[in-house]
Amino acid sequence: METPHAIDQIFSYFAVVHDPRRQHPTTLHPLEAIITMTILATICGAHNWVEIEQWGHAHHPWLAEFLDLQHGIPSHDTFGRVFALLDPMRLQQAFTAWMSALADLAEDVIALDGKTIRRSLERADGKGAIHVVSAWASTNELVLAQFKVDDKSNEITALPELLAMLNLHGSVVTIDAMGCQVEIARQIIDQGGAYVLSLKENQPGLHRDCAELFTWLRGPHPLDEEVVLGYDAQVDGGHGRIETRKVWSTEALEGLGTCQRWPGLATLVMVEATRQIGDQESLERRYYISSLPGTTDNDAKRLNGMIRTHWEIENRVHWVLDVAMGEDTNRTRKGESAQNLALIRKLALNLLRRETSVPAGIAAKQKRAGWDHSYLLKILAQT
Repeated sequence: METPHAIDQIFSYFAVVHDPRRQHPTTLHPLEAIITMTILATICGAHNWVEIEQWGHAHHPWLAEFLDLQHGIPSHDTFGRVFALLDPMRLQQAFTAWMSALADLAEDVIALDGKTIRRSLERADGKGAIHVVSAWASTNELVLAQFKVDDKSNEITALPELLAMLNLHGSVVTIDAMGCQVEIARQIIDQGGAYVLSLKENQPGLHRDCAELFTWLRGPHPLDEEVVLGYDAQVDGGHGRIETRKVWSTEALEGLGTCQRWPGLATLVMVEATRQIGDQESLERRYYISSLPGTTDNDAKRLNGMIRTHWEIENRVHWVLDVAMGEDTNRTRKGESAQNLALIRKLALNLLRRETSVPAGIAAKQKRAGWDHSYLLKILAQT
């Protein structure tokens, strides 16, 4: 049988991944077969090496039509050993190439955020759980790249590395307060992007000036004094909760010395969120800095949408990885295996989400793919 085109795609993208094993007569299973089966099994809902091996046995006759399986299906130990040795940067290179073929990032919002894979810690070796920072393109609904750090406190060191992997031209990058750093802003501008960065007390001077500026701008003014503020408001409700979000934006930064050192900084933003549950009401004010315009109501509306979009990475990536793909309970931890398998899960999630002919959630699509080889190949053929 001729190799399906969708499988050929896997071969072409992952050809850059070198086999880390010493070539020896006891090396029975080609790297191509191991990577391909891992991707296919993960798409079909396998969570770990044992399940990937079992999926391989269940589909052996079909897989043997296009993979070199003369020595049978690799054992779960073989899958684990190989992925523990694979170079994560080579795997990332293959992943990024595939996602670049899927994405048109012009005017997309790219959210950067981190997630700890909780069961990846190795107490015997004194290794903590790995923390992975990912880039999510909202319009394209794709995870674009990931970068591993030792723990959440080192997330800031991963952001420049992750940004360097991305084509930011024409897109807007959103990051929480940890990424609100002068050098991060400079890198985004230098790479052709724009930014919306959450501002908290880790930048005390700028945070104070921002809060004081909005207090003054929203206060009483003489009739002959013009105050230019963009404004937007949205009300959401559900499950007994009502949330009102009011957003103000301004480019009136003259005289604020703390703004001068920020490359591209054009606008300060204040979000006032009021949440009402029954008789209880709470109010929270948050601040942001941006290189985008902020003088009109349309500007404020656009900024409001981008700020809300940032949190899609929590709901549409991290939550799905945990609930549908079992990431938070996955005990893969040897060598580079936790990081590498996390990337395969993101690849599977991207492809499952891009396939829209079946109107179902991720978990249902995984089951359908496991039952129907033609649908599995359709999921792969998204380029």
